[in-house]
Amino acid sequence: MIDGVMDHLDSNGGGGTITNGDTQWMTAGAGILHKEAPPEWLVQQGGLFHGIQLWVNLPGAKKMTAPKYQDIRSSSVALLASHDGGALVRLIAGDLAGHSGPGSTQTPITLLHATVSPGARLALPWRRDFNALAYVLSGSGTVGADKRPLKSGQLAVFNGFGDRPGLGTDGEFVTISATTETLEVIVLGGEPIGEPVAHYGPFVMNTQAELVQAMEDFQAGRLGTIPAGHA
Repeated sequence: MIDGVMDHLDSNGGGGTITNGDTQWMTAGAGILHKEAPPEWLVQQGGLFHGIQLWVNLPGAKKMTAPKYQDIRSSSVALLASHDGGALVRLIAGDLAGHSGPGSTQTPITLLHATVSPGARLALPWRRDFNALAYVLSGSGTVGADKRPLKSGQLAVFNGFGDRPGLGTDGEFVTISATTETLEVIVLGGEPIGEPVAHYGPFVMNTQAELVQAMEDFQAGRLGTIPAGHA
């Protein structure tokens, strides 16, 4: 959540309210029902509401893991700065330069929110076996060694790690620079799973047969109720 307030409630007993800089991290695993929405008072009064939602796939061996909910407060994320002080990095999950974020992940991934001051350059050390994405929340700048332009609402896909041919990378670093205005950017990446994906609505599995089973489990009420333990 960048600005605003979001409430969460699920069939596994998880729940909470997040606001500026907080993160709700939910692992669906074997199945969970949940609802998330701005509180009624915010809907009635109006105000800023800016957030981002990401779906992270699980490998087949972990798709039936127990559901889990994490309430990650802004005060618990790892705060890092570039050497020149021109960029602030909020490490939400994964590892970066020997530091770890509070988010507990089921697969090797890194997720961060960076603020880059005008004219500053941020070089993030990145694992060679990870892919990488950068999504601009606001501002404008450039990415990669070849300084490709990127602005608010655009996504950069880095493709130069490991044995894959390089486009927009700088060795083993993800590089991001701000131009004449502050750049707010989400950077994430992880180890590619390399498995087939079958999806329908909110269900993400490996095969069509697994999707059918997931729908049957949902329709039979096997994913629980909200609030947890109540009809």
